[in-house]
Amino acid sequence: MMLWRVQAVIDIESEEENPMIVNRTENFEEDLLGKVVSTEEEAYNLYNSYATRTGFSVRRGQKRYNTKKVLRQFSYFCSKEGFRLDSDPSEVSMANKLETRTGCEARIRFAFQNDNGMWKVSHFVYEHNHELAMPEERQFLRSNRKVSEAHLGVIKTMMDAGIRTTNTYSYLSEEVGGSQNVGFTKRDCYNVVNKEKMVMIEAGDAQSLINLFKRKQAEDPMFFYTVQVDQENQMTNFFWRDGRSRIDYDCFGDVVVFDTTYRTNRYNMICAPFVGVNHHWKNVLFGCAFLLDEKTDSFIWLFETFLESMGGRKPKTIFTDQCQAMANGIEKVFPGVCHRLCSWHISQNAARNLGSYYGNPEFNHMFNKCLQGYCETELEFQSTWDDLLAKFNLTGNQWLKTLYSLRAKWCPVFSQHIFTAKIKSSQRSESTNNVFHQMSTKTMSLTQFVHHYDKQAEKMRSSELEESFRCNQGLSSRIAKSSGLMNHAATVYTRKIFKLFEKEFVDSLGVMMHEVGSDGTIHSFELNEEGHKRVYIVQLNSLNCSISCSCKMFESMGLLCRHTLRVLNVKCWSQIPKQYILKRWTKDANKGLEASEHGELLQTKGKSSVTLRRNTLMRTAYDVLTKASETENTTRIALQKLREIAGLIEKEMIKSKGEVNAKIHDSLDDCNATTFDETPVQNPSCVRPKGISNARLKSVMEKRRRKTSKDIVSSRKAKQPSSIGPSYNSSHAPLSSNFLHPDGVPMSTNINNHVYPAISLLTTNGHAYLPPSNQVQELFMLGNLDSF
Repeated sequence: MMLWRVQAVIDIESEEENPMIVNRTENFEEDLLGKVVSTEEEAYNLYNSYATRTGFSVRRGQKRYNTKKVLRQFSYFCSKEGFRLDSDPSEVSMANKLETRTGCEARIRFAFQNDNGMWKVSHFVYEHNHELAMPEERQFLRSNRKVSEAHLGVIKTMMDAGIRTTNTYSYLSEEVGGSQNVGFTKRDCYNVVNKEKMVMIEAGDAQSLINLFKRKQAEDPMFFYTVQVDQENQMTNFFWRDGRSRIDYDCFGDVVVFDTTYRTNRYNMICAPFVGVNHHWKNVLFGCAFLLDEKTDSFIWLFETFLESMGGRKPKTIFTDQCQAMANGIEKVFPGVCHRLCSWHISQNAARNLGSYYGNPEFNHMFNKCLQGYCETELEFQSTWDDLLAKFNLTGNQWLKTLYSLRAKWCPVFSQHIFTAKIKSSQRSESTNNVFHQMSTKTMSLTQFVHHYDKQAEKMRSSELEESFRCNQGLSSRIAKSSGLMNHAATVYTRKIFKLFEKEFVDSLGVMMHEVGSDGTIHSFELNEEGHKRVYIVQLNSLNCSISCSCKMFESMGLLCRHTLRVLNVKCWSQIPKQYILKRWTKDANKGLEASEHGELLQTKGKSSVTLRRNTLMRTAYDVLTKASETENTTRIALQKLREIAGLIEKEMIKSKGEVNAKIHDSLDDCNATTFDETPVQNPSCVRPKGISNARLKSVMEKRRRKTSKDIVSSRKAKQPSSIGPSYNSSHAPLSSNFLHPDGVPMSTNINNHVYPAISLLTTNGHAYLPPSNQVQELFMLGNLDSF
């Protein structure tokens, strides 16, 4: 039977009046009447494939049931069937929507056959009254656009990797030979990504974040998180770190760089990572927090939380920018810890506050001599500072007075005996923060950011693993073979630290020395470098193998300086004294602590194992199929085997589907939405993206401006979520606990593993109580809830 597809028009007058309608006929030797299928899905695929070849899109039609409610007939229509109902003219969205219906009669109907239990095409209309899509346009037909499971897996993987959606679609287009072969449009790709993002926060951004933390803690027993909420149960501040971060802190937590550099999400919250330096001289993450403000109470809460997560172990040195609220928090939570200020921030502030003086070369030389630690003694610093003020008549400069009062926090000469790992600024934290800034957007959810944080942490740890591998491949330098000290250093130190040691050793060859005293055990030496007048004093105790230098490099850096190395080399020492090998710089700094990180691929638990298994299969399949595509015979063999594999996998999935669903339900039941007696944590107040910048936040000293009356009014209206009081510590609290108001009103609050209310709570017999409502209001008016 010869089928003619007729492109018809309901009311044909002339081509001039209907310029968009073109009458044409095309010959098709295809008729679906009498076709038989076994399922409803197969019926849809049959008609949709025909529609794609023909040039129109399919819409599902009505279904008919018998008196016993059993399906007997179902139909599919052309997408242009019927006409749109008249809508309310006031509805702007409907008024602006294009009219696509033309009353097309093309359709197909399937009827159930009692004799064989199959579905048969009982009615088929092929004529259309509208223009059909050209072959090159059929990729845009709605019913022909579908994101396959394979493509969906690739999209999810690239989304998790932080690859932009447009780049993902470009990759898929290249893989299949053009966008016309992808099977969906770029907009569909964006829709899929947005849908996945919405699923990620389906319980609400804040509550979904807590659910994510719960799942992570179920997979990693060392995972730690804490969340602070306000009186309206809105999230204000939160902190998290994984188990690996705790291990890294145990190894390299002597120096911590903390910085509040960027606002990187839709709530305009402040991203505050804790960063350190590992034995490869690379950044390492100790944890991350988001703060709603930069008030003293917020920093106190965060530092106390950080300290609790690290087992109460304080760092030796912490670097920050010039923020008074931050300094107040450090003074309260980290007493005795050396607080150092970022030299880069000081330089930027000097350029603003000293104006033309900062452009003077002589001024720069004297100022940087004080700032960068070129002064060897406190007396030299004081002399240089006094000369600077007198020479440029800056005695009355208020900014310099303030800076001088903080000299112990920024001038290295005042903390030579404190270990700082040779860090002078918070640039390490800012560089890490900048990575997050590049991958985040103003509308990014908190849950998305945590996923990105995990990816960046994984990359940093992978880089560390690669560097550790390189360290074990042999000596770091040929020079190491010619010296016992160098050979010993190359054996114990990592490559980067050995390079620093090597520089000191080479520079020691240009140091002049002579012994000025000896009592048989203790030897004193005076040394000076060629071209310099400064004299350094080195003392060597041959009895206990101790050595010290007046430059204090070992105390601040953990490496022997060129002066001590010169003495040891002259005295023919072949090894570095044991007490002067700092473990944090050695190859074995974290040996044995990260073995649990690398398990077998298929034994990995959690959602990530699915991605890993899929990627492994794709790599293997890609190699096989590339070879199979070279000849027709190998292609035929590959197709045959793939069909067999698909059938086996389908049977196995049907068999194990019930078991898998049961396991997933049991394992995730406690990690998903809140339980019956828990109140979901609400999102922070959303900030309009317009006008919000992801640029680096200026410190308090950088701003130095008076608030306008408008700023004061707006600040009074703003919430003060984290300045109310300390959080209730529920480290050992049950899964949930009911908070009761003294007036008798129950308050269900989620405290499951560090979800803390922001108000200080009085506890009695395991129950938490809020103060009476009238007292709370009075304290709010006075701005003093700490009295509770």
